[in-house]
Amino acid sequence: MNQKAKRRHQLGQFGPGWDEPEPVKAEIAKPSVEPVGEGQHSFGVSEEQAGWRLDKFLAHAAGLSRSRIKALIESAQVSIDQAPAPDSNQKLRLGQMVEIHVPAAAPAQPKGEAMSLTIVFEDEHLIIVDKPVGLVVHPSNGHETGTLVNGLIAHCGASLSGIGGVMRPGIVHRIDKDTSGLLVVAKTDAAHQGLSALFADHGRTLSLTREYLAFVWGVPERNHGTIETYIGRHPYQREKQAIVANESRGRLAITHYEQETIYPHAAGAKSVISLVRCHLETGRTHQIRVHMTHIGHPLVGDATYGAGFKTKVAHLPPKIAALVDGLHRQALHAAVLGFEHPITGEELMFESALPADLQQLADALADQV
Repeated sequence: MNQKAKRRHQLGQFGPGWDEPEPVKAEIAKPSVEPVGEGQHSFGVSEEQAGWRLDKFLAHAAGLSRSRIKALIESAQVSIDQAPAPDSNQKLRLGQMVEIHVPAAAPAQPKGEAMSLTIVFEDEHLIIVDKPVGLVVHPSNGHETGTLVNGLIAHCGASLSGIGGVMRPGIVHRIDKDTSGLLVVAKTDAAHQGLSALFADHGRTLSLTREYLAFVWGVPERNHGTIETYIGRHPYQREKQAIVANESRGRLAITHYEQETIYPHAAGAKSVISLVRCHLETGRTHQIRVHMTHIGHPLVGDATYGAGFKTKVAHLPPKIAALVDGLHRQALHAAVLGFEHPITGEELMFESALPADLQQLADALADQV
């Protein structure tokens, strides 16, 4: 990774002047044991465990997520002293015997589809992919096939251990179809639990770094800053997100930004493009796109949030105008992803170079005098 990103990670800082105190680091909640496989398993309640709730006990003893345990209880796969367990809240007594039957993981839905994927890192627990622009992460209406999930099911095969009882990859964060870059996906239930906790924490107390490179219209007034708002569904255009008044209408969203490059041709030009590095403290839908538009600097190529800036293309030098017109996507790339491995505890840090379309734009901008 580059030295600026490495330095920010080491110091727990983002950008010059970023002097918030580093929070006390919490521990990622790891299962006490490896999750049990399919079949029948029995566990006795010790003196220390007496009084525990059933779901807590089984999470500790069997290494399964509480949502998975709840589903098994509801399907009569858990018993206490040979009697069906009533619910997850059941308090246990010393000496009781808890039995759990873990069925074989159901076949993956959707089906796997062979596709070319750029794998940055992979072990038995998780996989990190450098997602190309245009690839949808998860199946949805209108995108039932050809998604990253389809590709991962085919790639991982039997190494998917059954997240929530289904042979599927565990998606803990997503990248828009028309955004490129780094994405981590869980292959096991235990990794899914750890990564989910890590991303829910948003790097406040746990080890998580997410940085994006964005080409934006104009130059932010300050070379670094923080945007903090609430973001919710747009009241009229349902495909969009919007800044909303308070937490009753949306969720808190925090983006730290730092000016990377103001390109040479910008001096005196009517249409200025600059490169900004954005660090996410939260992970809301379209967060960077909404926030940069909010401060008057929408992303280049963003037809949803930057439509009013299309006329600026006409003022660009012809070569750059052609590249901007040819993007057909927002100029946004998930460039840096770092976190503590949820199982091994190893600190992982990865950086993805700009893809070809954005690198061409950067080169053309840099060549202008």
